[in-house]
Amino acid sequence: MGSMSFLDKLLEGVEVEWKPLGEVAEIKTGQAVSKNMISENQGTYPVINSGREPLGFINIWNTNNDPLGITSRGAGVGSITWQEGKYFRGNLNYSISIKDKNQLNVRFLYHLLNEIQMEIHSLCTFQGIPALNASNLKPLLIPIPTIEIQQKIVAILDTFTELTAELTSELTSELTARKSQYTYYREKLLSFDENQVEWKTLGEVLTIKNGKDYKSFKVGDIPVYGSGGVMTYIDTPIFEKPSVLIPRKGSLGNLFYVDFPFWTVDTLFWTDINITVVLPKYVYYYLQTQKLADLNMAGGVPSLTQTILNKVKIPIPPLSEQERIVSILDQFDTLTTSITEGLTKEIELRKKQYEYYRDMLLSFPKN
Repeated sequence: MGSMSFLDKLLEGVEVEWKPLGEVAEIKTGQAVSKNMISENQGTYPVINSGREPLGFINIWNTNNDPLGITSRGAGVGSITWQEGKYFRGNLNYSISIKDKNQLNVRFLYHLLNEIQMEIHSLCTFQGIPALNASNLKPLLIPIPTIEIQQKIVAILDTFTELTAELTSELTSELTARKSQYTYYREKLLSFDENQVEWKTLGEVLTIKNGKDYKSFKVGDIPVYGSGGVMTYIDTPIFEKPSVLIPRKGSLGNLFYVDFPFWTVDTLFWTDINITVVLPKYVYYYLQTQKLADLNMAGGVPSLTQTILNKVKIPIPPLSEQERIVSILDQFDTLTTSITEGLTKEIELRKKQYEYYRDMLLSFPKN
């Protein structure tokens, strides 16, 4: 309630003037740029073009201390961009340059344009390549309270964005540390000398099977896996026991472990594992340490064959040792998954909090 009364007080009696965006800011298109140009002129200056993130980094710049922009074409059309310092603005990004900084705070305008994102999107055309014409953008009416009020609003909203950035950095660092720790112990636990344990080939401990087409089945609750993950759900499993799924084509290192009924398409192998010799989860963890992409024999789309995979050697310690290794690695996996989920939830919470206050602070009544 304290925050509410403060905000009400902040906005109480504020005089707001509405003006067209083109009257208070200069809207210009950046310069032509291409991936080929970037690759031939690599440097440290970000290239801001059709997305929120840099297209790349180049050795020349055409913009300095003019951070605000709006994407003019492509899938991200109408997105608001912010890039401080020197950078290269591409031809798919409009500069939104404040004409009188005593009248309009650029950071206030950034928050405001994000608040009216839907209104900006309504000005875009989506026939063919999505586009936003400057002639449609210039008449867009924006509220302009006093510069003092703008500065106070910016201070509040920037606090939320800074807190989110700090939280993201902290949790990302924690996640990176845990993943490094997990990788270290996985490598340590699964590294065996040639004479320390028995070694077998995959072909000796499991049978590799091809996936099949699923389209003749009805919709159900059985997941259908492709090399990118779950594609859909059907009513019939191809296998019901624990298995390691290995990509046949595409992202060759993208392994899956499943311990429930499933189906796989033809871009993904599934395995029938001899559990009297080796634990399926142990196979999964061990294969994660192997660079399967290096076994690619194709010139085009990366691919693996059963013949190649069957020759891959795997150490086979006693089942009790396999269980110990799996138990330790499961704990690390659970921990990293928990941090990842927590990071996502916290960022989403902060984002909603920011949007709530942004909506409250920037919803000015039109006269």
